[in-house]
Amino acid sequence: MKKFLPIFAALLIAVFAIACGGGEDTAKKEMTEKPAEMAAPSGYEVMTVANGGTISGTVTYAGAMPKKVKIVKTKDTAVCGKTTHYKEDLLVSGNKGLANVVVRIMNISKGKGMDSMGSEFVIDQNGCIFAPHVSIIPVGVECTILNSDGILHNIHTFSEKNSPINIAQPKFKKRITQSFSEAETFPIKCDVHNWMNGYIVVADHPYYAKTDENGSFELGDVPAGTYTVGYWHETLGKQSMEVTVGEGAGADGSLEYAAGS
Repeated sequence: MKKFLPIFAALLIAVFAIACGGGEDTAKKEMTEKPAEMAAPSGYEVMTVANGGTISGTVTYAGAMPKKVKIVKTKDTAVCGKTTHYKEDLLVSGNKGLANVVVRIMNISKGKGMDSMGSEFVIDQNGCIFAPHVSIIPVGVECTILNSDGILHNIHTFSEKNSPINIAQPKFKKRITQSFSEAETFPIKCDVHNWMNGYIVVADHPYYAKTDENGSFELGDVPAGTYTVGYWHETLGKQSMEVTVGEGAGADGSLEYAAGS
């Protein structure tokens, strides 16, 4: 019996080593696995865009330079009044660039993946404003709405295709998650603080962009073709233009809004 003990012990060690080795490989695999890709909305097909082009440009405003209008905060001033904010409904830079214009390709049904839009979508209530003022959120993807102020806020959306939201967000509820199933643009407000407003743009494909403070934007990895590009601004409304994109080429999508458009 004794002569079999070393053999039995060796077998146990071998089995243990194999088990441990398998666990280590599994752990390594789990650590290196990529997260699942963002699902494409219905009606949009994801494909590899080889030698795609770019639509870029600047959206400008032809009218007189608007004056900065300070937001008057009349409630919870101990928190809301800590920071001065200005209205964002018409932000024009020194070079006449128009901020917060949403630019999108209107007639595209296939192209790059939705992951190109990013992985985190957050709207923060900080200083009793919505930041960012205009948010682009993909269809079906969760957006986090934060309450960094630590006071009572209210999330009220005025959507038509998506079910409207009207819920309180008290100070102890730091985050709320919400997703939207249909592409549309709609206002978001806080009923507690009537100066708080913003916009949510629900995107049904990844070819959406928002102009920066200088009015600049870029849409990359666009398959070659001719497209209708749409422009939306909360005060100046909608515009559109036709743009042709060549393989690996750049196309100019610059546009000017007239005063009072």
